[in-house]
Amino acid sequence: MIRFENICRDFKVGDETVHALKNVNQHIETGEYASIMGPSGSGKSTLLNVLGLLDTPSSGHYWLNGRDVSQLNDDDLAETRQEVIGFVFQSFHLIQRMTALENVELPMVLAGMAPEERRDRASQMLFKTGLEDRMTHRPDQLSGGQRQRVAIARSIVMEPKVLLADEPTGNLDSQSGKEVLDILEGLHAEGLTLILVTHDPVIGQRSNLHLRMTDGVIHAERRSQQRGLEDNRRAPV
Repeated sequence: MIRFENICRDFKVGDETVHALKNVNQHIETGEYASIMGPSGSGKSTLLNVLGLLDTPSSGHYWLNGRDVSQLNDDDLAETRQEVIGFVFQSFHLIQRMTALENVELPMVLAGMAPEERRDRASQMLFKTGLEDRMTHRPDQLSGGQRQRVAIARSIVMEPKVLLADEPTGNLDSQSGKEVLDILEGLHAEGLTLILVTHDPVIGQRSNLHLRMTDGVIHAERRSQQRGLEDNRRAPV
């Protein structure tokens, strides 16, 4: 599914070059549940941006579904993102003037899907995330946990193969965070490849592939037999 070969990402800051990623080599199997942990400035966000095709590496190769996507042009990158990758962010990134249903519809609007089809699919995703009674609510009428569930519904409405979650519980209370993790892990149980960035080691331990980053390098990798969802639901968040 995902394979990095000697991935580097460098940035110019004034007269200096910052090496955000340094010869990263990693593979993540189809259907895997991976967590990326590490302190601020370790390269987690840069790695997630490269994984999500929001940024291109300075050197090296990124293989996604057997295709080297390292040097795709902007149009091909956008098309691949739309077809393969979903995103969930800490800050939700919902459009305030739109209802929950309209926010979930937005990726399908951009893809040129017919109004009836996109309304039906968006409704299904909101049912799936337990928001069937909040479809006409705007983000300012929703709790933080509900807003994140809208964001999850939006992220999966195009049926991606990979879901990238950047600190998805970072702005939530413990109960809302647990509910969001349950939804994400339920999607993984259905076959979605889930890659989650977190500062919380308890959340990180819920995955079966644990990656720890420092100074742009994955310096520790551990694979463990993934616990059942019932065990995960009992884990504290």
